[in-house]
Amino acid sequence: MALVRRRGDSQGAGPWPGYVDVLSTLLMVVVFVLAVFILVQFFLSNAISGRDKALAQLRTQIAGLVEQLSMEKTSNAQLQTQIGQLEATLKSNQAERDQLAAVLADAQARADEAEKKLQDQQQIVIDLQGKLVSREGQLEQEKQMTQEARSQVDLLNRQLLALREQMGQIERILKESEDKEKASQAQITDLGKRLNAALARKVDELVNYRSEFFGRLRQVLGNRKDIQIVGDRFVFQSEVLFDSGSAELRPEGREQMAKLAKTLIDISQKIPSDLPWVLRVDGHTDKIPINTPQFASNWELSTARAISVVKFLISQGIPPERLAATGFGEYQPLDNGGGDEALRRNRRIELKLTER
Repeated sequence: MALVRRRGDSQGAGPWPGYVDVLSTLLMVVVFVLAVFILVQFFLSNAISGRDKALAQLRTQIAGLVEQLSMEKTSNAQLQTQIGQLEATLKSNQAERDQLAAVLADAQARADEAEKKLQDQQQIVIDLQGKLVSREGQLEQEKQMTQEARSQVDLLNRQLLALREQMGQIERILKESEDKEKASQAQITDLGKRLNAALARKVDELVNYRSEFFGRLRQVLGNRKDIQIVGDRFVFQSEVLFDSGSAELRPEGREQMAKLAKTLIDISQKIPSDLPWVLRVDGHTDKIPINTPQFASNWELSTARAISVVKFLISQGIPPERLAATGFGEYQPLDNGGGDEALRRNRRIELKLTER
């Protein structure tokens, strides 16, 4: 353009019109847009062509599925028809089976009835045969009866004579047995008297040792109101040995039990070894109920206290076979009152030197 301008200028032409540059620029833009449009059109044609192919394939697949669905519907209809036919056949077979079962049951009933009649007839025949045999046997017995009767009379006579001889022997044996029984009874009476005398001597010996034991125990323990002798028992109030609701010996209780154990050991050395003595420890409580994690009732508390005393005496050297522990709960009271003094008296440990 500059060249054209220069040439125009040299020739003296008029000024270069400015719109020519604008038109040139516009022309170039239009050419560029056309080129872009052509490219876009090309790519769109390719995309549309691919989509058409995909749609054609989908239509083909849909047609195949429709055909398969039609075939499945036809097959399903045929199956439904076959199922209906089979159900009808099954109902018909069931009806025939029911009819046959009824006929079979009727035939079975008739067969049972006929079998029963046959058994009845066979039983009648058996009865007739038995009667016939019985009549024949009776006739034969009647023929033999006379001879057998004579033989039986002779046999009975011989048996009667033998029985008389046996009766005589039995009477002699009975007389000898009565004499022996009288002698045995006399011996038993004498042995009983001797046994009672021996038991009485043993009891007297045990009573003597028990008296000595209680006497020496009284001297050792001293005159205390909470320790008493009641009959043949030595009674300790529970407060001396245990805390309230406890089965563990207090220090003071251990001291008292230690004195008792020493005294019992000294006395036991004098007791004959053949005398079956035992020291029984009885636990008693008052009637106020107890229910703690350790003791569910007064039974458990009284028994536990008796066992605690026994274990301590064993630790002091008393043989376990000479001890026994018993719990009576609140069911053997010394005082039936309800005051504090009565309850205190009933809470106790009793010791009794006795036989096994």
